[in-house]
Amino acid sequence: MLLSRYSARILPMLQTPAKMTPASASASAVARRHLSNSDVDPESSTYARSKKLGVLMMNMGGPRTQNDVEQFLVNIFNDRDILTLPLQSIVGRFIALRRVGKVKDQYMQIGGGSPIEMWTHTQGRGMIDILDRVSPETGPHSYYVGFRYTNPDTIEAVEQMISDGIEHVIAFSQYQQYSGSTTGSNLNELYRVQKRLDPESKLQWSFIDRWGTHPKLVSSFADRIEDQIKRLTSDVRHTTPILFSAHSLPLNVVDRGDPYVAEVGGTVAYVVDELRRRGIHNPYRLAWQSAVGPLRWLGPQTESAIKKYGSAGYTSLVMVPIAFTSDHIETLFELDIEYGEVAEESGITQFLRAEALNDHPPFIDALATIVKEHIDAGFPTNSQLLLPDPGKESEQTRITRQWIAMQGQRLATAMAMNMSTESKDR
Repeated sequence: MLLSRYSARILPMLQTPAKMTPASASASAVARRHLSNSDVDPESSTYARSKKLGVLMMNMGGPRTQNDVEQFLVNIFNDRDILTLPLQSIVGRFIALRRVGKVKDQYMQIGGGSPIEMWTHTQGRGMIDILDRVSPETGPHSYYVGFRYTNPDTIEAVEQMISDGIEHVIAFSQYQQYSGSTTGSNLNELYRVQKRLDPESKLQWSFIDRWGTHPKLVSSFADRIEDQIKRLTSDVRHTTPILFSAHSLPLNVVDRGDPYVAEVGGTVAYVVDELRRRGIHNPYRLAWQSAVGPLRWLGPQTESAIKKYGSAGYTSLVMVPIAFTSDHIETLFELDIEYGEVAEESGITQFLRAEALNDHPPFIDALATIVKEHIDAGFPTNSQLLLPDPGKESEQTRITRQWIAMQGQRLATAMAMNMSTESKDR
């Protein structure tokens, strides 16, 4: 009863639907979160049929082999959207090089490299297969992978899109909860790359920047958690804590008003509500993992939480990687191996981890649905994406935000012209 009252009052406030900016309002009469066939905007439909569409799947990436680990780490620690350090190119490289041996060993324990590229291609292929089937009038659709720190990178993706004759690109962040240190960093890089490779702005861009409360994503997470709850022995099945774990952030990022913490919390709230609807009433908490470097990071740390519950007498725990949609080092090594050992030492004998979404069919369907809704709603720009953080932001972030707003204005004009041309042809 308490959760139901909470859901009715609070969950709508946490949901982050894609809302149109004033610039794109004239391009689409409707921008709803979840669409039926009757919700397709005629201007959007006309425009989308006339353009060759591509979907850019943006993510951090991961080293393919041991030889890629060093550059991967250097790229991360030189990214000022994640860490702002004095003499960053020197200090960042120093921190990275100190970690190379340790991180190489971790990757060796999960097969030598990251599987994130494999999973992203699997998800991309599945997504466009569904799009080609449910929206043949806007197809054939193409997907591209643009990683921030490894190949295939944003440069490679944009070059390929230009070569393929793509006219409209949907930049689809694969971080479902927005942070300036993840999606924001990818968008800053995208701005720099497109400015260099497409100086005449032949490509039209639109953006899917966050989708952490989409019903199909929520249901997919609930599926994975429910599978693990069923594996628990009957004596603890209903009392085992569910520990949601997300990648932590440096506190200076949190302090500037980055929305990531609230958005992760929103995803957790929606998933828990879905679990309650399914009759799963286990207690839960949210913790944060993967803190590195000299700065203070958001807590409580996942490792500390595991130790705490072990010392409190819990012998079972279900871990949920709530900020990740595919397996990589944070799930396969940190959660499964490193924290698995911590759990064993803490007396937790049933330490289960909800599978990453990977190739889960309902999740692939979620990706396709999110893109289809974006197309049908007139490629809206989320108003959240154009709102600066209350605290200090970088000059690059300000410039990128202006570019994103301009893309919405260009799109509104292009749609209006397209609609006018079609009317004359009739």
